[in-house]
Amino acid sequence: MSFDFDQPVDRAGTHALKYDLRAQKFGRADVAPLWIADMDFAAPECVTQALIPRAQHPIYGYTTWPAGMLDALVGWCARRHHWQVETDWLLPANGVLAALSAALQACTQAGDGVIVQPPVYGGFVEAALACRRQPVDNQLHEEAGHYTMDFAQLEQCARAGARTLMLCNPHNPVGRAWSRDELTELLRIARQYGITVISDEVHGDLALPGHVHQPLAALATAQDRVITLLSPSKTFNLQGLGLAVLATANPELRAAVAHQLEALHLVGANPFAVAAAEAAWRGGDAWVDALQTYLGATRDLLIARLPASNAIHAVPPQASYLAWLDCRALRKTDAELRDFFITHCGLGLNPGADYGQGGSGFMRFNFGAPRKMVETALDRIAAALKSA
Repeated sequence: MSFDFDQPVDRAGTHALKYDLRAQKFGRADVAPLWIADMDFAAPECVTQALIPRAQHPIYGYTTWPAGMLDALVGWCARRHHWQVETDWLLPANGVLAALSAALQACTQAGDGVIVQPPVYGGFVEAALACRRQPVDNQLHEEAGHYTMDFAQLEQCARAGARTLMLCNPHNPVGRAWSRDELTELLRIARQYGITVISDEVHGDLALPGHVHQPLAALATAQDRVITLLSPSKTFNLQGLGLAVLATANPELRAAVAHQLEALHLVGANPFAVAAAEAAWRGGDAWVDALQTYLGATRDLLIARLPASNAIHAVPPQASYLAWLDCRALRKTDAELRDFFITHCGLGLNPGADYGQGGSGFMRFNFGAPRKMVETALDRIAAALKSA
């Protein structure tokens, strides 16, 4: 089967946040939107073909979570990640951030310290603060563009009393697909100190060529306090359908999370989300295989083009479609750096400073788009650097 990821898709009139919020976000509506993490690719045909008949049925009332959808996810995890999941472990919910917040509230109390590993997806800190928890930084270590976890400092966080860690696996924005050895060491520390790990793995299906995604829970036992956050959203570009699944083999944690989902009224199913998710997890393998290859080639183009500037280079992402651009050699403040990309390049990117400690001097570039769009963006960067 062949898939045309080079074909542009006009998103006008769809109320796409990525496009319609440009004026508010960047001060002008004509920037190329390379920011929020959704792709400019059409969803797989199997998803569209599942949604059409559901839309044609004229009643869209209260909907249950179908067993077929959960079975499809179990099969997907086994095929794609060699992770044997039981359907009883799965707790579906409305929305990724809502599910993350529910998991956090299920295993912490107000005022508790929650470990995050910046520079990291801002939703982690936002969720912790909204739930009246205290973020505790375990900053990633960066050397020559390669990021690793600081396990010694992580243990210090645990000794200081923090008992929950929000893990980003693969890591957004630095692009690390954490290795089996790294995750094994993380589990050792979690066991020693009784840490609950909430592992956000929504980008896990998009490991790029040369790398694999290792689910943390596949290395754990039912006694380990591990909750995995899953979703078809990033994989199949279904963010607007708002579906997430929390998975844990630990019965105590599972009961606590289920109670919290009920308390927050997050257990009602969206009829379109369940139809799309089941179709994607059953029939989306070939499409994802092709997408990984396409994104890998775009990543390679990005890495090859930027070093020529001697001012900006991309940290090579191992997963997903988000490139972490190191712009520190430009010696600009974060405000000046943001203005440079908007005013001189006509690009809307995410400032690295938004991701916490270690993000200053960086920008996040979403390359989940037809390659011509990425090439045009790289041309604009080169021209702006030349004229600076």
